Amino acid sequence: MNALQLTCLGIVVVSTVVGVGLFARGVAAIVRTVRIGRALPGRWTPVGARTRTLLAEVFGHGRFQHKPVVKVAHWVVMISFPLLFLALVTGYGQVVDPSFTLPLIGSFAPLEWAIEAFAWAALIGITALFVLRLRLLPRGADPRRSRFFGSHQVRAFFVEFTVAAVVLAVIVLRALEYALGGGAAWHYPLTAWLGALLDSVPTTTLEAAVVVVATVKIAVSMSWFVVVGLQPTMGVAWHRFLAVANVYARREPTGGVALGPLQPLRTPTGEPINLEALEDLPDDARLGVGAIEDFTWKGLLDFSTCTECGRCQDQCPAWATGKPLSPKLVTLALRDHAAATAPYLLPEPDESHAGIDLLGGGIIDPDALWACTMCGACVQQCPVDIEHVDAIVDMRRYQVLMESAFPKELGGTFTKLERQGNPWGLPARQRLGWAKGLDFDVPVVGVDVESAAEVEYLFWVGCAGAYEDRAIRTTKAVAELLHTAGVSFAVLGDGESCTGDPARRAGNEILFQMLASANVEMLNEVGAQRIVVTCAHCFNTISREYPQLGGRYEVVHHTELLNTLVADGRLTPLPSDDERAITYHDPCYLGRHNQVYAPPRDLLGAIPGLTVTEMPRAKEQSFCCGAGGARVWMEETIGTRIGTARAEEALATGASTIATACPFCTVMLTDGVAAAGGTAEVSDIAVLLLDRVRETP
Repeated sequence: MNALQLTCLGIVVVSTVVGVGLFARGVAAIVRTVRIGRALPGRWTPVGARTRTLLAEVFGHGRFQHKPVVKVAHWVVMISFPLLFLALVTGYGQVVDPSFTLPLIGSFAPLEWAIEAFAWAALIGITALFVLRLRLLPRGADPRRSRFFGSHQVRAFFVEFTVAAVVLAVIVLRALEYALGGGAAWHYPLTAWLGALLDSVPTTTLEAAVVVVATVKIAVSMSWFVVVGLQPTMGVAWHRFLAVANVYARREPTGGVALGPLQPLRTPTGEPINLEALEDLPDDARLGVGAIEDFTWKGLLDFSTCTECGRCQDQCPAWATGKPLSPKLVTLALRDHAAATAPYLLPEPDESHAGIDLLGGGIIDPDALWACTMCGACVQQCPVDIEHVDAIVDMRRYQVLMESAFPKELGGTFTKLERQGNPWGLPARQRLGWAKGLDFDVPVVGVDVESAAEVEYLFWVGCAGAYEDRAIRTTKAVAELLHTAGVSFAVLGDGESCTGDPARRAGNEILFQMLASANVEMLNEVGAQRIVVTCAHCFNTISREYPQLGGRYEVVHHTELLNTLVADGRLTPLPSDDERAITYHDPCYLGRHNQVYAPPRDLLGAIPGLTVTEMPRAKEQSFCCGAGGARVWMEETIGTRIGTARAEEALATGASTIATACPFCTVMLTDGVAAAGGTAEVSDIAVLLLDRVRETP
């Protein structure tokens, strides 16, 4: 070897030893942090289903919906990472021998073609991502509008520069190899033209160039290992590895996102806590998450995996309306805090460590914690399956159950739920008041029928449907439509109680358990089998959360049932001269949490005279009304009201009617239209359908 090779070999050896060593140090730091988390059983099995989901998620890039350019660019860069690793290994040999190729596979044409194709594709892809980031950098009068607001831009640019430098080195090396006579042109389909430009360059110069470029490629790669090894919080780089584990350990093994049901309150060993288990807990037991070590290991892995892409922030209704909550910034704050404190929180045989209070210690802003509507947009958008909602709920649980620290409005709501079984605080005897004025009798289970099994459906009216004037219109409309269609149904009357959704989403898990357990006992006693509901929150709670307490029923939303009745010809919407422009608002707890998008739209499409125009943000990207997460019971004093922002978006379509499918959406959007100075009517789809069914030709 000549002096150049010896020098380059020294650089390669030193950079590799340092890079690999520091990278291993970073891995150890992340593992140490994640190990602090509480147990969470069931996240590694079933292996087969999880592996299939992982492969589909990684190679299909399904979470990049609505972003085709980013999807393709990120996919080719991701695939190039392991594929071009072979080119990196070849580079070590080229420093010693410029003509070196890997044994057996080094001259395998299909592999060479793949390496060249992905090198060029990755160069184009990383350039596209670089340009996109430049375009979206926080700037101007409102930098918060950028999804990269709060992200570490220097780290991201470093990663993008590294990728670009490595793939450029691979392309240049392929051209140099061709110029050195490394084989026929068909082995170099995308670089032979570049190598042909070097025909007149002396062989010794070409060999020296191979050594230098190979050294640069290795040194740049190892610099990446050094930087990320020294910064275990550099999620924009670490997600290449951690995302694999995080996606594999997702809540739903078969591929669903972590939405719908909330996870139960758990003991430090990961066992669900019910009312009976609460009595057996020690006096010093901590409920919920008050310090970083209270999170599960999956929660801590979530924080480390965050790519800082800001897609969650971009979709968050609280952030978009000027609130301090950004799912990304909460995740980054918890990640940085975990990395800073984790090494000192490992349990010692004779020592316990008092954790730093997340809210009292200034890690999380209380206003950010309570601004969340739990619409699930952050979870639905996250490409690496971070479970933001679960983390926020667990922090709320600690504040409510351990600190009694929550917005003052919730105190009254909790009291009303405890005493009257509904958040309005009205007596149970008024639950059947909505049925007055109907020209038919509404049967009550236990009074008119002995069992719910005697009718086709148990109609769960819900608190809003029984007490709130606008929701009562929907309740009556559904009852009339079911009666017209000949569907037999019954209600529980004063036997109904709040499902517990507002209590659970507000963090009062004990109150939820009390309400939900009583309801499950009641539903089981009356033999409930099929239940129809008009409230998206009741729909989600009864169908997705009551199974945690032993309550398993077939639950349908009223738009699903009415759509079926229309399709079957049991209800016939009639033509009308009253033509309307309609836009439909997707309730978060019906759409995003439970994937019910088509039935409400099909039902609207079946009503003559209605012309439906979608809002820019619809279906998976729908914008929240602001009611979820118990926010409907709290004052909204920071920024713009979410309901007003959504109403303005609906009014901008030119629609004269905003169709809804949830009583809380109806309330929030009605108030929003008034605040925005609009004149559009806000109406549940059932009311719109009843008007047409009543019409005469």
